[in-house]
Amino acid sequence: MTTRVVVLGAGFGGLELATIVGGHAAASSPGASSAAGSSAAGSSADVQVTLIDQAEGFVFGFSKLDVMFGRAAPDQVLHRYADLVNPGVRFVNARITAIDPATKRVETTAGPFDADILVVALGADLDPAATPGLLEGGNEFYTVAGAFAAADALAAFEGGRVVVAVTSTPFKCPPAPSETALLAHEFLTSRGLPCDITLVMPLGKPIPPSPDASSAVLKAFAERGINWIPERLVRSLDPARKVAVLSDGAELPYDLFLGVPAHRVPSVVAESGLAVDGWIPVDPLTLETSFPGVYAVGDVTSVGTPKAGVFAEGQAAVVAARILAAVRDEPGATEYDGRGVCYLEFGHDEVAKVDVKFVSGRPPVGALIGPSPALAADKQAFGRDRIQRWFGRSWSLPES
Repeated sequence: MTTRVVVLGAGFGGLELATIVGGHAAASSPGASSAAGSSAAGSSADVQVTLIDQAEGFVFGFSKLDVMFGRAAPDQVLHRYADLVNPGVRFVNARITAIDPATKRVETTAGPFDADILVVALGADLDPAATPGLLEGGNEFYTVAGAFAAADALAAFEGGRVVVAVTSTPFKCPPAPSETALLAHEFLTSRGLPCDITLVMPLGKPIPPSPDASSAVLKAFAERGINWIPERLVRSLDPARKVAVLSDGAELPYDLFLGVPAHRVPSVVAESGLAVDGWIPVDPLTLETSFPGVYAVGDVTSVGTPKAGVFAEGQAAVVAARILAAVRDEPGATEYDGRGVCYLEFGHDEVAKVDVKFVSGRPPVGALIGPSPALAADKQAFGRDRIQRWFGRSWSLPES
């Protein structure tokens, strides 16, 4: 009997899970080592993997910053799903229009799909229009299109007041706004342009789980003259006056605004009944939802870790192990440990690594490694390894 595994979303979580389970499918397919055996993509005697995403391809979050600050062109960082070569995974480029978690049936623009095991890895949708004035008077840099457009805005910028700000919580990749402020300072000063940079964040510290990382970031801000405004959000922009209005009513004038837009659970997930209080609740150890045979990983969940790709990847590996145990009729003992390693750009070829662990019911703990030029190479190796594993090809990253 074939177990049908349907994975919704091809980000960090979806790609990792499909790669692991699909690797089992390819290895166990009859004649898998032959060309004929590899032509029946996505199927084997005991598991069939279907990965569905509406996007053209995958872009690392850190690659958006590479494009923004002129270190890479957009076509260098887009990994097209059409290039997926895993013979154990069937990729479907389609928009998901409905999810029935009770029957594990998914409706898409490419037709319906029925699953025995359903994994929701659709991430968070970004809603720049939710912040009045952002689309008209600023730049958001969290969507792929927004980050690529921000590159043009930065290239044309002649210097002045830059505000980097978060507009809503929760938000993905908490270190990214700090990285953006630091990289903006390097980008502008290296061109001899005047800059006065202010970072507005809802957090009390730049990297709350790691005091050492927060101290290093605040030290770097002080050295560069970057203004740090904690525990506040930008609620709106006045494009005519070029003013950002903070959550406490204060106003910040700007010449260039770089904003983190509001995050929302995808509407198709909200309509499915999976979400509670905005996100999908899951068992923090197994990533199971309240619906039998339905898992959720990554940003779409309320599991308790930051919304970042490395955590989605770790969660996906646990779900993949549990799926394969079920396929083999073995007990699924693998549990999620809440650990993730994030890279943090300081500019000037300096990169740090934050090793953090989130355990339900306990305060998170995080250790700082670096920053150093050596960790810039480590970060590049991280990206190359995943593209090799997920897409089966080498990738040359731009030098920082």
